[in-house]
Amino acid sequence: MEKARIRFFEKAANDGFKGLEIKQYDGWELRFSEGYTRRVNSVSVYEDGELDVDEKIAYCENEYKSHGLPCIFKITDADRELAEKLRERGYIIAAPTDLMILKLDEYQSDNPEENLKNVVFSAEPDAWYEPYFEFEGPKDAKNQELCKMVNNNVTLDKLFVKVMHDGSTAAVASTATGEGYSLLHNVVVNESLRGIGLGEKLCRATIEKSKELGAKYLYLQVLQDNTIALNLYKKIGFVKLYEYCYMKKTVTPSPRDQQ
Repeated sequence: MEKARIRFFEKAANDGFKGLEIKQYDGWELRFSEGYTRRVNSVSVYEDGELDVDEKIAYCENEYKSHGLPCIFKITDADRELAEKLRERGYIIAAPTDLMILKLDEYQSDNPEENLKNVVFSAEPDAWYEPYFEFEGPKDAKNQELCKMVNNNVTLDKLFVKVMHDGSTAAVASTATGEGYSLLHNVVVNESLRGIGLGEKLCRATIEKSKELGAKYLYLQVLQDNTIALNLYKKIGFVKLYEYCYMKKTVTPSPRDQQ
């Protein structure tokens, strides 16, 4: 896939889950959010820039050190030179992830009305965070507040989705849409209700609503070792565009919402 296309999606995805503090540096974006998730506490490449790569890496390391954070780089298929430089400095790959996309005008559903039954949509996170935190989100108060701040910082059109089952919320997701491209993320099903089709219903309902709201594409990011989710997205019709990973000097386990 061509470099410009990859970097378009990288910027779009970062705009859909936006860091609390952002610095632009010679074509790179540095994001800081007090350590809540790698996505908003890492460096992304939008342009090659003009400065020496080693000089830029050193600058980033100093910036993250000043924030009391590890220096983490988000590396795509378009960043091979940077990846090699980081390997030479002792950086290690973590969390290989696929970016997948669905062209909405090619999506066909046998029963769109059924997909939308018992699904609640809202432009605001009314009673959305509670089940998200219960099912998979951060459990401590500080990171829950940071999660809300990061989502509130997004200026794209937002949609919060809940699937109801037996009178209570059973699955949640959210989207952030700009220029016809809608990021599907925060997809999680109550663990006690997994395996009965609620994840598929959640995704298909979000697809129907996104089409209704004028989105042309729906895309998502999924860890490569999350085979259940990967198989579901492939079944629905999502296709892989490219992959990315994080590179840092130490690898620490983290929840799936940090991909």
